[in-house]
Parts: sequence; C-alpha cells; structure tokens
Amino acid sequence: MKKPELLVTPINIADIPPLIDAGADSFVIGEQRYGLRLAGEFPRADVKKAIELAHGAKKRVYVAMNAIFHNEKVDGLEDYVAFLQETGVDAIIFGDPAVLMAVRAAAPDMPLHWNTETTVTNWYTANYWGRRGSVRAVAARELSMDELIEMKENAEVEIEVQVQGMTCMFQSKRSLLGNYFEYQGKALEIDNKHMLLHDNERNNKYPIFEDENGTHIMSPNDMCIIDELQEMVEAGIDSFKIDGILKTAEYIVAVTKLYRKAIDLCVEDPDQYEETKDEFLEKVEKIQPEDRKLDTGFFFKETVY
Repeated sequence: MKKPELLVTPINIADIPPLIDAGADSFVIGEQRYGLRLAGEFPRADVKKAIELAHGAKKRVYVAMNAIFHNEKVDGLEDYVAFLQETGVDAIIFGDPAVLMAVRAAAPDMPLHWNTETTVTNWYTANYWGRRGSVRAVAARELSMDELIEMKENAEVEIEVQVQGMTCMFQSKRSLLGNYFEYQGKALEIDNKHMLLHDNERNNKYPIFEDENGTHIMSPNDMCIIDELQEMVEAGIDSFKIDGILKTAEYIVAVTKLYRKAIDLCVEDPDQYEETKDEFLEKVEKIQPEDRKLDTGFFFKETVY
C-alpha cells in the first residue's frame, strides 16, 4: 500500500527543521503577492533557504502561486517562475491560467499542482488541467469522503486532500477591516490572530484573515480527520495536508507528529490504527485551542458552518 505524503505549512524558516524531525514529507511556502492565505511569509531569500533545508533532508517544497491575479501583477509572473526554477522548487501551486502560461514560457518542465480552493470538485476538471500540465489536483474542501474516493478512482493526476486546519468561507478583494479603520481615522495594525467576527445567534467566532489579496473569513471550527484516514489511504489519496494558518509553530509540529504516526500505522498496521485511532483524536483535542472546536468538515456531508 502506498504511503501518502504528509504536507505541512511552516510559518517561517525556523519551523522547517523541527517539522522535518516531526515527520513532514513536504512544505507549502510562498509570499502573499502570489499565494493565498499562507501560514507565513517567505520572501525570495527564505524560499531559497527553505529549499536548501528541505532538499538536504530529502523533503519537497511547493511554492504557492494560487492568488487571483489582476493585470498589475501579471508582468512579474515569469520572473518569479524563473527564480523558482533556478532555486530548484519541486512544484508550483497555481489556480490561474496566467501562471500556467508563465511556466510554459519560463520553466516548461516545472511540475504544477492545480489548486483553486473551491472549484476542484470533480475528476473531469482534475483531468482537464492534468492534460494541460498539472501533475496534481488539490481537492476542494467541500467534498465528501465518497466524492474524494470517486475522484481518486478516476483521476489521471495525484489528488491532495486537506485533513487538518481551518478553511476559508468567504474572500473579498477589499481590505474590509483596513478600510473600516481608515474611515474612522484610525490606523489598523493587522493582527490576524486576534480578529474575529462574532455570531451571537450561533455562538460562533469566525477568524478574519487579511493580507495583500484582501479579506478572508475563516471557519469557526478546525477540520480534523486523523481518526478517519484509513479509507482514503486504501483508496490511494496521494497527499494529506495540514494547514497551519493562524496556528502557532508549536501546534503545527505537535499535530504533524500525530499525523505522521497515524499515517504510518494506516499503511503498516491497519488493524492497530483502527484500535488506536480514537486515541489520536483525543491527543489532538488536548492541544486544540479552547476557542477552536474540531469537526469533520464536509467529509460526511455535515453542515459545519
């Protein structure tokens, strides 16, 4: 049985060595000019250093270029792709055909991962982009377990699934909070970890994440599927992603260690995994922030928002 990749999102360069020790196979990094909702900002010097550290441990690095690109950013795409090619990045994550065109011009052999966050909902779409150069499709967060398995059965490309972390519910190009504070004559110092939208009726708190790409309202709960991995492992899902946005470095390392053990058991001793999977969930619950409950997202067609 093939062992799926464990993909994580470091906050900065200092996170990479402990995440390697924790069992991560690969990393998603980038800078917000090109990538959406990144756990941390990695300027070019840090991208180069991250690749050196990861490759030294035989791990992989993927750089996010899945932002929504307006005309003013298009001219810089080929230069950035050429830089990534020179540094030896293992793949580029994209959602806009403008990136595909830039890659064809500057680095035609560069592996691509198709990721629009929301529209990778069927295997026809995955294969469409596969035939145009993508080697992987990042499944939408709104898919059920059955839909994911059906997608994998029919896909001509690798399939990546998020298994841990918060998900985005809403995005606007507008800097809604920044504009609000500016209207009041105040300067807004962005503190993404402490900005929340309160829903008193449902007793929910929705984190608000603001970056160069606009405003993002995130889910009130964190997805966690550590006790439901077996079926996806058996189906051959290629990559499990832990999204560390708005989490501490310590939390990401701790969760990575738990998923490493769970994935290894799924492949090497499935019966033992079945016997201990509830314990994995309990361990995640113990380190989970008090204001962030866990749920299974859309995996079992639940209403989670």
